[in-house]
Amino acid sequence: MRKENTMNERIAEVLPRFAALPRAELGFFPTPLMRLDRLSAQLGVSLYIKRDDFTGMSLFGGNKMRKLEFLLGEAKARGCEYAVTYGATQSNHAMETATACRRMGIKPILYLTAVVPPEEGDTRANLLLDRILDAEIHIVPIEPGETEAEAEARSFVMGAARAAELTLGGRPCIDIPMGGASPIGSVGFALGYVELAQQLGELGLTADAIFHATGTGGTLAGLAAGRKLLYDGTKIVSIAVSPKDPVAYPQRVAELGTAVLRLLGSPLSLDPTMDICLDTHYYLPGYEQPSEAASEAIRLLAREEGLFLDPVYTGKAFAGMLDHIRTGRIAQGETVVFWHTGGATALFAEPEILGKVF
Repeated sequence: MRKENTMNERIAEVLPRFAALPRAELGFFPTPLMRLDRLSAQLGVSLYIKRDDFTGMSLFGGNKMRKLEFLLGEAKARGCEYAVTYGATQSNHAMETATACRRMGIKPILYLTAVVPPEEGDTRANLLLDRILDAEIHIVPIEPGETEAEAEARSFVMGAARAAELTLGGRPCIDIPMGGASPIGSVGFALGYVELAQQLGELGLTADAIFHATGTGGTLAGLAAGRKLLYDGTKIVSIAVSPKDPVAYPQRVAELGTAVLRLLGSPLSLDPTMDICLDTHYYLPGYEQPSEAASEAIRLLAREEGLFLDPVYTGKAFAGMLDHIRTGRIAQGETVVFWHTGGATALFAEPEILGKVF
């Protein structure tokens, strides 16, 4: 009981830190935390799912709305009329940014790298939603001999130039990084961690581990910062969905999380070796390239619990979590939370992305 009261006191102490930052009301919070009874019985753990696929603000929402509340709150405070951001052609973040911008009366501009080039006349999934939203869309092809990272870097230069052009012309534009992975954006996931801690406390639970998909690192940085603020001992296992340098990536994420803590007025810092647990074993054959393990995870959750994952992010993260449980790295009887970051529109994307899910 004393430990629960201590956590409640910590939560009460940190919440005012978030209230001091500009924030747009875009999402539906708190998102549900639900127990997966059938899979818990099968796997021998107490498995919960954090339904950030319900974050909103549309049926096609996902976790990025947590970041966009703070990013677009800042944009409105600065009087921005436009917002530029980046992603792949089927980017969840880009679509959600366009959605949130329309809600805020801001004009969205998207620079989308064609990791899987869209077919002319066959616009699907998030790219279809981007067009319905009438976002200004720039498709950035990966040129012969160019890597995906090089094409992305080229898109960042193009976007920054467009943002500068608009701002210099008297139409202020915010330049939002890919995935919303900035200190102000990642504040949204530090608050999300506090939200989860509240929900677990109401159920009388303590999580042993949290699993989630990590790409640009903004979600991970925020979660790790939130855990640090609460002095919580729960392990966060971050399943990479694209290639990551095992040294440079944790260092960068730790720096981003530390910047989040500074924004919230905390002197604490993240240590890349102590606070970041990155698992890079489940992203192959590559980003936006399906794997059989992810397809199996999609089928399993759908057929046992009636819930949907996607082949790019949550399918691979759930597959990684299943492997951790099945191989004993998560002990029987432990309490595990899977953070569902959304993205099920990828089930309606190009066949190269979807893979064989049935």
